[in-house]
Amino acid sequence: MIPVIALVGRPNVGKSTLFNRLTKTRDALVANYPGLTRDRKYGEGEMFGRRYMLIDTGGITGEEEGIDTAMAAQSMLAVDEADAVLLIVDSRDGLTPVDRRLATYLREKGRLVYLVANKIDGVNVDVAIAEFYELGFSDVFPTTATHGRGVRHLMETVLEPFPELEEAIHAEIERRIKIAVVGRPNVGKSTLVNRLLGEDRVIVFDLPGTTRDSIYIDYERDGKSYTLIDTAGIRRRKNVSQTVEKFSIVKTLQAIEDANVVVLLIDAHEGLVDQDMHLMGTAIESGRALVVAVNKWDGLDADAKARIKTELQRRLRFVEFADIHFISAFHGTGVGHLYKSIEKAYASATDKLGTNRLTRILQDAVIEHQPPLVRGRRIKLRYAHAGGQNPPLIVIHGNQTADVPSHYARYLEKAFRKALDLQGTPIKIEFRSGENPFAGKKNQLTTRQLAKKRRLMKHVKKK
Repeated sequence: MIPVIALVGRPNVGKSTLFNRLTKTRDALVANYPGLTRDRKYGEGEMFGRRYMLIDTGGITGEEEGIDTAMAAQSMLAVDEADAVLLIVDSRDGLTPVDRRLATYLREKGRLVYLVANKIDGVNVDVAIAEFYELGFSDVFPTTATHGRGVRHLMETVLEPFPELEEAIHAEIERRIKIAVVGRPNVGKSTLVNRLLGEDRVIVFDLPGTTRDSIYIDYERDGKSYTLIDTAGIRRRKNVSQTVEKFSIVKTLQAIEDANVVVLLIDAHEGLVDQDMHLMGTAIESGRALVVAVNKWDGLDADAKARIKTELQRRLRFVEFADIHFISAFHGTGVGHLYKSIEKAYASATDKLGTNRLTRILQDAVIEHQPPLVRGRRIKLRYAHAGGQNPPLIVIHGNQTADVPSHYARYLEKAFRKALDLQGTPIKIEFRSGENPFAGKKNQLTTRQLAKKRRLMKHVKKK
């Protein structure tokens, strides 16, 4: 196993900036806003030929109330999971009572701890870090996470106790399904994530907008590998005010792009609203497989359930390929059935489609319903082949394909979906016209015309 390193400290000391630096990504949200990171966030990095796993945590003050209590508990869980802990302090703020309490707690836990004095740019380093030696650690590592100053020396020391890992050259790439859980604020996304995982992995709190970042969680279930992505809730644009919430929207849209399957969670008590439709459209435009889950179903009477089912049937005709589940994330009702639809949607989205099979389906569809005439000439569709996966892209070649009307393209899409049994995923069809090799060469004869001319010449000579 590669070493696991947890980043712990007060709010706004630069943990997420260091996380991004060490993973060479921008996965963690970074802004001048205390308490931005609320959940454990995992990322993988490599330095000096050695791989490591990082855990970014929420800031701890020791005076947490409400949601901050849950956030602090998540940070402490990260300490339990880690092989080494980076206790990050702010060299500009100096030593604080919270830093002292954290140092005492980590020492009592018996963890391998490295004290990191961040934000040393523009200050006298020796003076800035001197008081942190009071915490009793043998070394203090001065860094500037934003510019990478001191980071390599820090990691060289942190990784030194761990052996180098030899990886198999021909290791098989793990099949891992990425599932993004999306929806409006407070519809129960984090509750559903915890239910799918079987543990309280992400913070659940009765407050809209609890999840600000997209949290990636790798796990296994029944011998299969998954990555579950808990995302921030997206509200209507006019209701989005804080800069942090705008960042969260970007991260949610990135999570949709990154996922194989999107689970759209809808609140049964509020019904299907425009923002749900917008999220659904975003997922489909991104080409992602889709599963719809209607949450809080247990609390409705029979009339309300019938009304919502009728509304869904009427408004979701454009996503007839997506399975709809009626669940209660809080009680777990119907949640287990989501996995069957997720697996089916993923298989359809990533299935390898052969050219011969696709061409036969195309030819059968054309025989049953011919393409229309355009300017007195019939559109000809000759063969089809696969152009990509997730979503399945089917490329159709022929003549005058730029003139294929939208209704005939939809007809072909349904024909391919039915013949291939593709469920849970949108299909993209791309038309391509073959170039005429004699275009612009009107004075040149074709091979057939030349042969005909020769036969005619021979016939004239015989006479």
